[in-house]
Amino acid sequence: MTPPNQTLVAHAAAYECNGEPLSADAFYAIACDPRRSVAVEACAGAGKTWMLVSRIVRALLDGATAAPGQQVLPHEILAITFTKKAAGEMRERLDDWLKAFAHADDATLLRELQMRGVKLDVSSQKGLKAAQDMREQLSNLYRSILASGRSVQIRTFHSWFAALLRSAPVAVLQRLELPVNYELLEDDAPARALVWRRFYAAVAADASHRADFEAVVLAHGRFQTDKALQAALDKRTEFTLADEKGVIDASVQAFGVQFPEFAGLDAPEDCLATDAADASNHRLLLEAAKALGRASAPTFSAKGVELELALSSGNMPAVLTALLTEKGTARKFGDKIAGIERIREAQDLVLRVAQARQQHDAWQYQQRMARLTRVVIAQYTALKRDSGWVDMNDVERVALLMLADPVLSGWVQERLDARIRHLMIDEFQDTNPLQWQALYSWLIGYSGAGTAPSVFLVGDPKQSIYRFRRAEPQVFRAAQAFVVHGLGGDLLSCDHTRRNAEAVIDTVNAAMVTAREADGYEGFREHTTASGVPGAVGRLPPIPRNKDEEEASPLAAGWRDSLTMPRELPEETLRTREARQAAAWISEQVAGGLRPQDVMVLSRKRAGLLPLQDELRALHIPAQVGEKTELIDCCEVLDVVALLDVLVSPQHDLSLARALRSPLFGLGDDSLVQLALLHREHGVPWYELLQKEELLASDLKGLGAIFTRWKGWLDSLPPHDALQGIYDDGDVLARFGAAAPAAGRSAVVANLRALLGVSLALDGGRYATPYSFVRALKAGGTQAPATVSTEAVRLLTIHGAKGLEAEAVLLLDTDTVERNADSMGVLVDWPGEATEPRKFVFLVSESRPPACAAETLANEQAARKREELNALYVALTRARHTLVVSSIEPHRVTTESWWQRLQGLVGELPAPVADESAGAHLDAAEAGVFYLPELPELPEALMPAAPAVERLDEDSLKARIGKAMHRLLEWSGALSAEQVKAAAREFRLSPAQARQAAELARRIRAGEGAWAWRHDAIAWQGNEVDLVYAGQALRLDRLVQRKDAGHEGHWWVLDYKSAVAPQLQPALVAQLQVYRAAVQLIYPGEPVKAAFLTGQGTVVMVD
Repeated sequence: MTPPNQTLVAHAAAYECNGEPLSADAFYAIACDPRRSVAVEACAGAGKTWMLVSRIVRALLDGATAAPGQQVLPHEILAITFTKKAAGEMRERLDDWLKAFAHADDATLLRELQMRGVKLDVSSQKGLKAAQDMREQLSNLYRSILASGRSVQIRTFHSWFAALLRSAPVAVLQRLELPVNYELLEDDAPARALVWRRFYAAVAADASHRADFEAVVLAHGRFQTDKALQAALDKRTEFTLADEKGVIDASVQAFGVQFPEFAGLDAPEDCLATDAADASNHRLLLEAAKALGRASAPTFSAKGVELELALSSGNMPAVLTALLTEKGTARKFGDKIAGIERIREAQDLVLRVAQARQQHDAWQYQQRMARLTRVVIAQYTALKRDSGWVDMNDVERVALLMLADPVLSGWVQERLDARIRHLMIDEFQDTNPLQWQALYSWLIGYSGAGTAPSVFLVGDPKQSIYRFRRAEPQVFRAAQAFVVHGLGGDLLSCDHTRRNAEAVIDTVNAAMVTAREADGYEGFREHTTASGVPGAVGRLPPIPRNKDEEEASPLAAGWRDSLTMPRELPEETLRTREARQAAAWISEQVAGGLRPQDVMVLSRKRAGLLPLQDELRALHIPAQVGEKTELIDCCEVLDVVALLDVLVSPQHDLSLARALRSPLFGLGDDSLVQLALLHREHGVPWYELLQKEELLASDLKGLGAIFTRWKGWLDSLPPHDALQGIYDDGDVLARFGAAAPAAGRSAVVANLRALLGVSLALDGGRYATPYSFVRALKAGGTQAPATVSTEAVRLLTIHGAKGLEAEAVLLLDTDTVERNADSMGVLVDWPGEATEPRKFVFLVSESRPPACAAETLANEQAARKREELNALYVALTRARHTLVVSSIEPHRVTTESWWQRLQGLVGELPAPVADESAGAHLDAAEAGVFYLPELPELPEALMPAAPAVERLDEDSLKARIGKAMHRLLEWSGALSAEQVKAAAREFRLSPAQARQAAELARRIRAGEGAWAWRHDAIAWQGNEVDLVYAGQALRLDRLVQRKDAGHEGHWWVLDYKSAVAPQLQPALVAQLQVYRAAVQLIYPGEPVKAAFLTGQGTVVMVD
């Protein structure tokens, strides 16, 4: 570990203000001061969100203590982030802090204030009084916010812009051709899919558009043309802004402008023709042809003949081929050839002609694509207007127009002045140029004025990895400059993390410093860490390629039976082998005591995570892929869709087979084989066979009636009502939930419930036919609900892991080859300070850009390279303690892969051996029952009953105290004052009575039965467990299964009693014996014990 004095020096150097080092206390005092505008650049794990939420607290605190008329109300604070999840976490953290402050003691409040930069002088009586007032204000913040009726605004960018859209004048919507009454599309994919029919109709109806389209298809093919148009539609906002300023047509110059020597020609190669105005070029080529023809080398003389024939026939492409290679470079001819100088002069000439030709082709492609893009955007705009849709790009454009328009901006600014006093933005490196321009247009109006809101921007350009979503790290640089020069603010930087262990941060520093020195990775400064943990880093043995297998012909191994043998590509096999090794390493960690939820696996692509999920499942280790998933890709949803498919189309035997095999019916292969044999014998669909019970085995009988009943519902009811009936009749949620592993059960149930929601959303749940409903489900486009398992290994892409951390992180597939050059894409140059793109180029291939776009492409490739290093930084800094990398031997080695950058920095680990017992204790935890919360059915008669008059005698009071005690015992963890107050309100208790109930609950939890809440002693636990026994509904206070030594597998029925000696009351004893008998019936071969837990902390066993 670093000695204390070195630690202090290192930490001091990790904090800077305006380029000057300062202490941590001074840093946080500036960052959290709501009166100062600040831009903070902070490394991963530095606590960026902590700073932002602390600043909100300080703003609320300063507003509460301000003079009348100067107070800051909660809703005048606007905090912006980029995802709903991040906004929710920010709001939750603020609420938790304020609740904690409301019940904290003075010493805690003083410490919290000082942590957030509040300077308190307690050396004088006046200072003590001020400190006490400040502590009281902090303690009362939560009550003040509740009393104000409006909370702090914590929004996403799109949420805030959507609020501006709702207040937009009709003229603005008309100017942008948007509908007045609209539905906001968070996902524009369905709308984009519908535009192409309109586009092709418009192209077919206009001769010039049709000529452009056919020319592009002829040159590049239909598939590539579609790819180019899709890319253009992706960048429709940038295209529109650039087109309004004439940037599109000027982005690619005509060849005569780029190459003045060819000005005035219809085509560059015209200068080589015999009838050209300057015949010297033609004479030069003839001399070169004769010189080559006289060469002694046959290959050289052949090229001379080829060149002469091309010149004589006027075949200009053949002229280029004779002197240039396929890659467009000059062919190598021998230096001793007589006339070699003239040959090289000819090569230089045709090289310039080839470049000019390439420029001319690019210019023609640019003009054609620009005209076609205007058509597709116009049709997309008309589609949205006709359908009443507004997408997220429209939201951003409306915000930019309203904040930048010289007329509208004054009106908008006046409204914002009255509503926003503090603006705070988290993860600012993810801002796109359009979002920044909208903000800049608002804030620039305050430049030099005293009425500007205080601005707080926090981010880290090293974590900018979302350029595919239009995020640009250069925007952060532009914003930093504005905060300093436009608002007179400060620049803060922090390179001190509280997350990473020493070994991890050493690896980060070594890798990134090398990138800075060798690859120009600007902006990285060595990090320090607050962690005193040594940590661990390593690399698993790389997965070798078997080149003999890859090069072997598929026919050499014989024909593959496609019905029984899946096709395995070499890359898939390698990925599976890497996943198997990774799963073995994880099993070792879990066997060593690491919890599955403390392991995170990161991969560049989601496809690399799926084999690992299968390998972990084979080892009984729960794992969850945390990325967005299509609902139709979930197995349980596919099972239900197969059921609906066969109910709609009874002849679909394969769908019926899947439905019968699903957890809904659970039939085995033998039953399906019997149906297949009956089908072969009788020649009728399986559905009809199920109606012929005389032909069926016992396990198939009765299914025909179920299918008939469900089919009748689907034929006569709306899809939602029919599906709800099937869910209830078939106990669908319980059956699928029971079949799922415990770690994935919540996701399975959530997906099935989401399917019900889709059935209600489709055509309002009224007009969809069963057939169209099934087709819509199969078409996809609906995302599965996001569910997070708290007990599973997290499998994430790098982009999905940003903002997360784990004890151990494993990086997969780190030795990937360099990215291939893109084709049929769009190249956009939009500086952070510019109001619109500076260039917008339609690019056929990045490997052969036009001369005028070479510099722009080089800048783009440099930005991609930096983003690749950013992704490496993000991946490395997710690990708190352990970092391990894995790789597959690449086809070709590249020095810039993550593996090559890291292998010299981390030691090689031995090949792991899968520990199949690692998941054994996890499987044991899955045993037992689980519960699906459901709303009770409404009674048939809803007539309100006459209110009962309750006698508040002593017995009733005792009952209410006992119920409050039960309620408090339902809540996990130590009881808070807020929970005690909640119980008091629910059961109408005075503060003293509530404290009595809390004391009873505390005695029970801390007494002889404290083991019933210890995680190391309990394998399964449940509160308020509902059972039905002998026709009687029962509710058990607590049911647990023990796993501690000497009690393994023992079930305990625990009944809370405030009475001193409940065993002396026969009715209570008899009731507990019934509870025990009910549990014994569920687990007949396992020991079941019963006991009272009394308010005096004793455990009273009942035989």
